[in-house]
Amino acid sequence: MSGQGSFAPFATRPDQSRGRLHAEPESRTRTCFQRDRDRIIHCSAFRRLQYKTQVFVNHEGDFYRTRLTHSLEVAQIARSLARSLGLDEDLSEVVALAHDLGHPPFGHAGEDGLKVVMAPFGGFDHNAQTLRAITRLERRYPGFDGLNLTWEALEGIVKHNGPLTAGGSKKPVPRDILEYTAEHDLALATWPSAEAQVAAIADDIAYNNHDIEDGLRAGLFVIGDLSDLPLVGPAFVEVARRYPDLETSRCIHQGIRDLIGAMVGDVLAETRRRVAALNPTSPAAVAALGQPLVSFSDTMRAHDRALKAFLHERMYRHYRLNRMTSKARRLVQELFTLFLAEPECLPTEWRAMADQPQTETTARVVCDYIAGMTDRFALDEHGRVFDAEARSG
Repeated sequence: MSGQGSFAPFATRPDQSRGRLHAEPESRTRTCFQRDRDRIIHCSAFRRLQYKTQVFVNHEGDFYRTRLTHSLEVAQIARSLARSLGLDEDLSEVVALAHDLGHPPFGHAGEDGLKVVMAPFGGFDHNAQTLRAITRLERRYPGFDGLNLTWEALEGIVKHNGPLTAGGSKKPVPRDILEYTAEHDLALATWPSAEAQVAAIADDIAYNNHDIEDGLRAGLFVIGDLSDLPLVGPAFVEVARRYPDLETSRCIHQGIRDLIGAMVGDVLAETRRRVAALNPTSPAAVAALGQPLVSFSDTMRAHDRALKAFLHERMYRHYRLNRMTSKARRLVQELFTLFLAEPECLPTEWRAMADQPQTETTARVVCDYIAGMTDRFALDEHGRVFDAEARSG
């Protein structure tokens, strides 16, 4: 099963899955969610996360986090939370491992670049691109495109941050998600499973804390700059009190461990409080609650907002990151503009899917091609098509 003795009554049970869009024989050795996880791990989009940016561009240094290391860290936190809450660990892990598959190269800079150039052609959204990758762009199986994941996995991946309609997100639902759900309804108006909610909050815990660590290691700020931050400042003060002669690098690691532990503990306490108050008796009851079941406490949410504000000001808007962001955004847009105007410059297999220059079909193919690139491939490709002295192949 999933590695735990018993499921909570509101856990998503693999033996009660709604199944897959394309019927397949069940595995004799794995639950359906374990099989989903394995399909994610073995797909091309997951492997490419190794060379996709989290915050720093890949060539800035090997010790900064990539989308792959981030996804693995999210999965570890998600499994721990799911195990403690009596949920299906494997489903939480599937959502955690897959949630960043649609991110283009160069992190948010690449996404911002694609949003601008794709605005006339239906827009770009990394969550919708993840859905495209796992339902259309991965071509590994003889009977269908995509990975043919279970309904529960797809629902969790698309909705892990909450409902997309009916009082959920105020943003318009991306067209790709609407088109897919017209064929395979993912219940966009309801809350996702508790397992998907666990993956979403694990993502929050992981990227906040690991961005602190990466920012400190990059010298964008120092430990003393964190002193006024609630939760964070006291955590590092306590590390210094317990280990007064500890070297800085170990102090950073210990502080981050303590912060992650505090946030995980808060999620468990608040979620158990909500379970006791709301008494969901099934996965359907979780979907119908009208509010998240898995959550930070009000106090921790305030701490989380303060930390995000600090990182936005001191890290994400730092001039070094601004320069990287500017270069990356322009590089992505230059590639898109060229291939949209001259689709004959696309590699053969992509050219075969494209249409005439400047059409929506060609724009979508070009977008899929660029979104799937790693940082270093995008840099190399830009050199191949714009540098007169570079080899074209």
